[in-house]
Amino acid sequence: MEYLILILKGMIIGIANIIPGVSGGTLMITLGIYQDVIETISHFFQNIKKSLKLVIPIGIGMVLSILILSKIISVCLDKYPFPTTFFFIGLIVGGIPLLWKKVSASKYKYNNWLIFLITFGIVLTFTFLKSGDYVVSFDNLDLFGYIGLFIVGMLSAATMVIPGISGSFVLMLVGYYEPIVNTIKDLTNFSLLSHNLLILVPFGIGILIGIVLVAKLIEWLLKKYPIKTYYGVLGFVLASIVSIIKPLLSSSANVLEIIISIILVIVGGLIAYKLGDRA
Repeated sequence: MEYLILILKGMIIGIANIIPGVSGGTLMITLGIYQDVIETISHFFQNIKKSLKLVIPIGIGMVLSILILSKIISVCLDKYPFPTTFFFIGLIVGGIPLLWKKVSASKYKYNNWLIFLITFGIVLTFTFLKSGDYVVSFDNLDLFGYIGLFIVGMLSAATMVIPGISGSFVLMLVGYYEPIVNTIKDLTNFSLLSHNLLILVPFGIGILIGIVLVAKLIEWLLKKYPIKTYYGVLGFVLASIVSIIKPLLSSSANVLEIIISIILVIVGGLIAYKLGDRA
């Protein structure tokens, strides 16, 4: 049963990582597995058997969601943006009580709230940055192009681990989102397999190294300054709700969509609360 729950959590995190504005790191927190994942990544080879028990089901869930649900979610976002978005907001809100427990027992020091405001402000800054129309080209890549892929992979990894900041949005900001997504979609085109692998391998290596480095940093912060770190995480998480709502400001919804959205917020909240409670 625990294995299936981890697969389900992995599926939710996988969907989050492919939707601009939604952070996989945020949902790791609200689903109650963030600290376990950070510690597993940081010490993977110290206890491989234990690490694989966590990584494999989450990884399976992420892969399944990307392969099976990514197109469905994309269609839902396009045709029903309000209900779909509010379901993800519910997933975030439902995990906030679990996060609040980690800081509520501490004394209310002004420097803790200052950290909260700083991280809240960082996410808002990213939220209102324009992604721009610039898109990189992977045609005729030279050495600097491959180095760029590696660096962008590391940057993308950092946003996967740091809650509140969408990795997809950061890739859009630097013009890599569309080319990377298209390259992944073309993996089944065997005539372009070598070209696509030359793109995805340096990008993937950058992701792996970036995840390990950022995970070690966050693990150190959680051990050295646990309360302050969780105040910072709380700022990231709450601000991420604003970043998810922002695209809806230019849209409108009818009464039925609003009612369905309210229901899905509650459903998403209950799912996150129950799954987080079983962490």
